[in-house]
This record gives sequence, C-alpha cells and structure tokens, in this order.
Amino acid sequence: MSDESPAAASGKTGDESERRPFGYIAPEGNTAMVCEQDAAVRDKIINELKGMGYAVAQAASSREALQFMRFHIFSAIFVNENFDTAAGQVNSILRYLEGLSMTIRRQMFVVLISAALKTMDNMTAYNKSVNLIIHKNEIGDVAQIFKKALDEYESFYHVYKENLRKQGKI
Repeated sequence: MSDESPAAASGKTGDESERRPFGYIAPEGNTAMVCEQDAAVRDKIINELKGMGYAVAQAASSREALQFMRFHIFSAIFVNENFDTAAGQVNSILRYLEGLSMTIRRQMFVVLISAALKTMDNMTAYNKSVNLIIHKNEIGDVAQIFKKALDEYESFYHVYKENLRKQGKI
C-alpha cells in the first residue's frame, strides 16, 4: 500500500477523491491518520500502525488533515502538538477535534505527540482533549503504549458505544 494518496498516484488533479484519505472506497477495518513532520517519528508510527492492521493516511499539512476528516472518521489520529502550527498558535487539528460532537469524537482515539508533556499523563490528556499523550523520546514504544491505552479506552467506552449502535448513531 502506497503512502501516497490515490489521486496523487494516478496523476489526477481537481478530483474530489484527492481530498479523501483513501479515495472513494474506504478501507474495511481500522484507519489512522498521522500528522507528524519529523520523518523518523512519522515512519515509526506508520510502520507500527500498519503492523497492527491499520490503513494509514498521512497528512502533509493541517489543511489536508482537516479535508481528510471531512470525508472520513478515523479510528485513530496521531498528531504532533506543533504540526503545521506557527509558534504561539493553537494547533488547528486539535481545535477542530475539540469542537466535534461527542457521538463523532468518541469514535476516534486521538494521540498527541509531544516534546514537553509526559507519556500517559491522563489529566493533561483530558485537559488537551486527547485520549493519550506520548512523549517524543518514547516513540520507540509507540505500539505498546498505544495498545495499552486503546484497550483501556475500549473497556471504558464499551457500554456507551453499544448504546450508540442500538440507537443507530454509529
């Protein structure tokens, strides 16, 4: 599977499919979006996610990430706190995610990659409106940290999600 968008790979431009992370056909199973400018960190996250069976899209900019989220609800989103953000500005991806309805937001597991915040600091994660924080220095353990936090999340929200399914909201 190429990391390049389907539209870019085919050479098409101006087509609505280039704004969709996986073209017109969404993959079955879990999907993830990675918003990280450090190539080594990005590649490590992508490789681990693919090893876990995720279909992965990577956004080159905040604008592209926001377009992707317009067309697809990702199972997981990994975003660096400084991704495509000027000094002193608020990350536009995180701001967008904060404004989502609970029904949509609870379908996503958001991971904040930080150079300053502690890994798995639940109070700070709550304050930042994310599910998990991973410090950049611990990116080598991203798969284990992600699996542990995701298991806790799924256990905690199991009843809530089951009720949404019964109501036909997801």
